Amino acid sequence: MQNFEMARERIVETFHREWSGKPELPTLRLSWSNWGFGQEPLAVSLRRLVENDIRFVELHGNRVGADLGYGPSQIRALLEDYGVAVSGICGIFSEDNDLSSNRGSVRQRAIEYIRRNLELAYEVGAEYFLVVPGAVGRNQPVDPYEFDRSVESLQGVAEQFVQAGVRGAVEPIRSAEVSFCHTLADAVAYIDAVGQPGIQHINADIYHMYAEETNPYEALVAHGEGIINVHLADTNRRALGQGCLDLDLVIMALHCTGYAARGYCTAEPLGPGGDPYVALFGKPGAESLDLLVTETARIFHEREQAVAASVSTA
Repeated sequence: MQNFEMARERIVETFHREWSGKPELPTLRLSWSNWGFGQEPLAVSLRRLVENDIRFVELHGNRVGADLGYGPSQIRALLEDYGVAVSGICGIFSEDNDLSSNRGSVRQRAIEYIRRNLELAYEVGAEYFLVVPGAVGRNQPVDPYEFDRSVESLQGVAEQFVQAGVRGAVEPIRSAEVSFCHTLADAVAYIDAVGQPGIQHINADIYHMYAEETNPYEALVAHGEGIINVHLADTNRRALGQGCLDLDLVIMALHCTGYAARGYCTAEPLGPGGDPYVALFGKPGAESLDLLVTETARIFHEREQAVAASVSTA
């Protein structure tokens, strides 16, 4: 057997040992990160999600200033109309609001950006807010002190996470997109350095993990207790089912840690590329988005049912 085959066997055995004989495998909470929908109105996006049996949305952290971003009353009304809850807020960290920047004005913008979006998270009932320690789209370090500056910046706003009742989740990203914090272990080291109760969780992204982890499935098991959200896309960062991802093993790995009781699985199929933030300003056609969501939801629900059936027949 090859190494990845032995790893798969270990996870499958652990999963069946944990769940065989129990009444029913709990379902995972499927969400969708809406910033990949670009400039599409939120009402249109929510309607599409509900039509595909997706009842959670991860909102784009778009409060970039006093006059821009989601308004709470409008968002709450739309959520109520469509019966959708907010899983979390996806923080967008570019070179304009880089926690690790060597320019104090940029770090200050990052702190203020987090504060504004924590207000949004509180207002719409989001459970988590995603933090990227360095700028996405810049994969070369400015100097050797990025980690230290980023930690100091986040410490300056960490108390607001507790006050808002929102969990800070650090997202490691592949080295093609950011200059540091690439693995789940890196995220743990960063969280430990920040050392604040409001910043204690991880956002795991399967696409980035395929690039950076020795084995992404075993990493999910090893760090499962600290993970609050998992971004899902296939190995080519497209819809589930269009690549080589072993989705059954992702589901089993998460259930090995009791994930259904505390976390979300949030689809984020953005397509390949070194700077995914270009999707923020796109206007993709409704037909392509419909297909993206329909295929991803169908594959996720089918594989979840298949995994559950494997327990009942084991």
